[in-house]
Amino acid sequence: MVDEITPAALRARLDDVDGGGDGDSDVDAHADDDPAVSVVDIRDPASYADGHIAGAVNVPPNRLSTAALDAAWARADEVVVACYVGKSSKRVASVLDRHLDADVSSLRGGFDAWDGPTEDRSSSTGSAAAPDEGPTDGPEAPF
Repeated sequence: MVDEITPAALRARLDDVDGGGDGDSDVDAHADDDPAVSVVDIRDPASYADGHIAGAVNVPPNRLSTAALDAAWARADEVVVACYVGKSSKRVASVLDRHLDADVSSLRGGFDAWDGPTEDRSSSTGSAAAPDEGPTDGPEAPF
């Protein structure tokens, strides 16, 4: 079973990676270099657009495929999966743990429990998956 990380522990980890919270976080899923920590928000794109953990990338489960696993977020040393309340993220984190060479965990309590920095559609540095990006089922989808 995959580990859970508390919101407080994730905030501390992101602050460590960020060098103390100066705003230039290495969490951004589109950084040229591999990020140290990637936060993968698996909620639907509309919920993600309304608000998400700062720097998170939106990858709903139906967009996870072997092609998606080549993205920068998948090359991070640590991947934290977040959903609405922390249930679906456990299942997705378990699948990712088998496919990634990273420490994978699930955010305990999901986005509902998150009390750290957030972004919305007007301030996002993360990325929502395009509706037609990658396979959604079949042999390439890991679940």
